[in-house]
Amino acid sequence: MKVRQAVVMVGGKGTRLMPLTETKPKPILSVVDKPCIWYLIRSLARAGIEEVILACGYKPGMMEELGDGSDLGIRIRYAYEDEPMGTAGAMKLLEDQLDDTFVASNGDVFADIDVAEEIGVHQDTDAKITIALTPVDNPCEFGIARVDASGRISEFKEKPKPEEVFSNLINAGVYVLQKEVLSRVPPNQFFDFSKDLVPIILSEGGRVQGYSLSGIWMDVGRPYDLLGANLAMAKREHIRDHRAEDACIRGDFYMGPGSKVANSELISSVVLAGSKVENSRLERALVMRNCKVDGARIINSILGDGCIVKHGAEVLNAVLADNTVVESGQRIDEGRRV
Repeated sequence: MKVRQAVVMVGGKGTRLMPLTETKPKPILSVVDKPCIWYLIRSLARAGIEEVILACGYKPGMMEELGDGSDLGIRIRYAYEDEPMGTAGAMKLLEDQLDDTFVASNGDVFADIDVAEEIGVHQDTDAKITIALTPVDNPCEFGIARVDASGRISEFKEKPKPEEVFSNLINAGVYVLQKEVLSRVPPNQFFDFSKDLVPIILSEGGRVQGYSLSGIWMDVGRPYDLLGANLAMAKREHIRDHRAEDACIRGDFYMGPGSKVANSELISSVVLAGSKVENSRLERALVMRNCKVDGARIINSILGDGCIVKHGAEVLNAVLADNTVVESGQRIDEGRRV
């Protein structure tokens, strides 16, 4: 049976990405000049999904910048919470609009993955819920799963303490569900999918299946990860642009439409649309849209939209809010991991 519908939860505030998320929700932060969530929606479209419902929370009106989905051949609809209801609670609000089988995803991750394969695993195993899993070095920030030889999840624990870790396979936040599981979600109540609903289904003996995802997946909750996603897509999409003038470029690199790079050295850096970098040195830097950098040094840092960094200035280990001006000779070092 064809799965045609997906729900994407986009209600989080993205506090670890402040100050970038003071002005926009995390899912629309740029990854090589596309909203971060665009890659997930493209993955859904490639899997044959025809309709995506975005369950919006934080700064909901801004999510509509994604449009109607026609550029990807799908339909995007927007749904709004009056108050935060949690990931399962957000699905419950949409219950009467959902097909018997649907895809659900957290919208605050960067995912360019094979959703069709996950749908196939769900259908082949007759699961109630299928959860995409991926290994990480530090699983304590995520939900972890123990799986048997068939991939069935036998144990699941949300954000374990170090002494509680029994697996490095974590919940990647992309699911296939039978709508019937939503009957276990109380109406009009905050209810979390992985913390509250999954344990209930496991305790009742319902099959919760694990799927080892293929493709690129990143939690972009931190500046380091947002920059990493930009560099990964610059490499994966084989984006190459030779409009840089008299520049030394090493590592993965991207220049957006209308941007300019001249007389500069750039190492593993991304310059988004409309930005200009001249007479400068950038290393592991993400320069967002419509910035101006002239005669400066940007190392391990992210510049929000519209920033200006003047001659002789240095920005190190920092994340600058939109429209920040760094004056000539000024040095900023926030000590952040970027």
